[in-house]
Amino acid sequence: MDPKRELTSVDLAALVTELNRYEGAKVDKAYLYGDDLLRLKMRDFDRGRLELLVEVGDIKRAHLAAQEHVPDAPGRPPNFAMMLRNRLSGADFAGVEQYDFDRILTFTFERGDENTKIVVELFGQGNISVLDETGEVVRSLETVRLKSRTVAPGSQYEYPASRLDPLSVSRDALGRNMDESDTDIVRTLATQLNLGGLYAEELCTRAGVDKTLDISDATEEDYDAVFDAIVDLREQVRAGEFDPRLYLDDDENVVDVTPFPLREHQNDGLDEEAYDSFNEALDEYFFRLDLTADEQQDVGSNRPDFEAQIAKQERIIEQQEGAIEGFDERAAAERERAELLYANYDLVDDVLSTVRDAREEGVPWDDIAEKLDAGAEQGIPAAEAVTNVDGAEGTVTIELDDSTITLDVSMGVEKNADRLYTEAKRIQEKKEGALAAIEDTREELEEVKRRRDEWEADDDEDDAEDEEEQEETDWLSLQSVPVKSTDYWYEQFRWFHTSDGYLVVGGRNADQNEALVKKYMDKHDRFFHTQARGGPVTLLKATGPSEPAKEVDFPESSLHEAAQFAVSYSSIWKDGRFADDAYMVEPSQVSKTPESGEYIEKGSFVIRGDRTYYNDVAAEVAVGIQCEPETRVVGGPPSAIETRAETMLRLKPGQYAQNDAAKLCYRRLRERFADTSFVRKVASPDLIQEFLPPGGSDIVDD
Repeated sequence: MDPKRELTSVDLAALVTELNRYEGAKVDKAYLYGDDLLRLKMRDFDRGRLELLVEVGDIKRAHLAAQEHVPDAPGRPPNFAMMLRNRLSGADFAGVEQYDFDRILTFTFERGDENTKIVVELFGQGNISVLDETGEVVRSLETVRLKSRTVAPGSQYEYPASRLDPLSVSRDALGRNMDESDTDIVRTLATQLNLGGLYAEELCTRAGVDKTLDISDATEEDYDAVFDAIVDLREQVRAGEFDPRLYLDDDENVVDVTPFPLREHQNDGLDEEAYDSFNEALDEYFFRLDLTADEQQDVGSNRPDFEAQIAKQERIIEQQEGAIEGFDERAAAERERAELLYANYDLVDDVLSTVRDAREEGVPWDDIAEKLDAGAEQGIPAAEAVTNVDGAEGTVTIELDDSTITLDVSMGVEKNADRLYTEAKRIQEKKEGALAAIEDTREELEEVKRRRDEWEADDDEDDAEDEEEQEETDWLSLQSVPVKSTDYWYEQFRWFHTSDGYLVVGGRNADQNEALVKKYMDKHDRFFHTQARGGPVTLLKATGPSEPAKEVDFPESSLHEAAQFAVSYSSIWKDGRFADDAYMVEPSQVSKTPESGEYIEKGSFVIRGDRTYYNDVAAEVAVGIQCEPETRVVGGPPSAIETRAETMLRLKPGQYAQNDAAKLCYRRLRERFADTSFVRKVASPDLIQEFLPPGGSDIVDD
């Protein structure tokens, strides 16, 4: 039995119940290991230190971990981790939710200045997305652009299409979904009800139903037994009545972890270990799974098993294609039944009128059935067409041209036909949804193949030794911070580096606006300006002045940050306005040549051609102190600064004059470092003031 490497939807439903017991814990720090393991270090006033691990790579998990199971802090934190630290430091954990019984967790964190959500996708290729209060993606480990959904910085986060929740399904809905299947009962529970293979088999075992039983042979009693088993599972999860188990094979290797004992594993003869909490069981399972993987890597390769992932995706596609077989036939059959009603309109109307009139006269359903049987013996066509009368449902079933059609007696011929057409449309839509799911899986398959090709290319090229990992420095607590600085050409202008690493420069006055366009603007850069007058020329640089020109496909996050920079350092800040529009053009559209008879002031330019607009961009900046690789003040759009600064402050248009605001920032930043003399050297009020917009400001967070 292969060990479990991904948590199931049932596992996550149980995990959510336990994690929400830690509501109110405060976040200290965020760490990112590689590109798929996130660690949040938190403090709970009653339980002490908490370590939340979330992994979205080949292993997909989320749980609290014992301190001895937490990996050592990595070296210099990447931008993603720095961004999380600035957003989450001091924030309260407000809870976690599972999205529609899918393998998606949404963690919510609250802080006085801003709230943050972290959406963890534990399916497919896996992903972690950080959202602001409006649901907009601040940053994500992976950018997703599928036909069905988009996850990218600057866009609203889109969850996948909703799935049926088996833990809230009604008895009627269970029956309908089972009846729509054309396979056996266990596969129907696994796919139609989204339970997955293991829990589908477990429910069959608990219900005493043969899992290989074909749906066409299943009885209402079988459905009742399965539904009762689902209700019992639902109550266990919702009540938090867990009895976690860790399962081992004959070689004492871990193979599964579950929130309660499973009869399937007991029947397989697996050894088991009991734990007090599901989090504890998960932590122990994945810790031991890592140890097993390490032992295997000692004698083998740490190359991911791409072939297994490709085979898995291909199996999923095969199953999805099998599920949609027959959709066209079923939809066509429903439409054919509707057309038969119209083709035999008089006969069908006679049947419905006869039964409806009898019911209005108070004739019992059994008597109606007997009269129809007698009419059939007499050769009455309408009576001969009736094959069944169901008083409990208020229906009669007729047979027309070898097709069996159930009619609602309360409706006329037209409404009964419309009902059949509607059902045909519903089946067709279900097919279209299944086709979209297949397309998504095919895209995921291509992504696995792409990663396999990249891995193999890296193996061929990368023979260099890995650099030793350095312990991360806690700069705020360091008693003596070394000062390291270099002078750059762009420091004469306003400047910042985007969260993606691109340089943005802006003019401080008309002379600098002229210099930027004439001397520093290259053909592959982007030019930004505000709709309002009095804004700086803002350039998003593709390359530096001494570098060869090259075309760059700028990420949306960098484009949006450049637009926010242009807005924030324009005259709207001085006017006390909190948002404005900006536009972007290519350098070829910027000219110093006016129209005939017109005059252009110094520092102004003519823009010709179409513009790309960024509407209602917030006027907001951040200033902070960067400690690696250099020590200096940095300032600009908050989303860019939080990835680079060890600590920072956010500002909006407000009451404090520029020099007073700079002094306030200096005092608050100095309080955060143990080495206050370091702050005085690299972040004096004068240096901070260089990054503040002209006009009054308010600090909006501490």
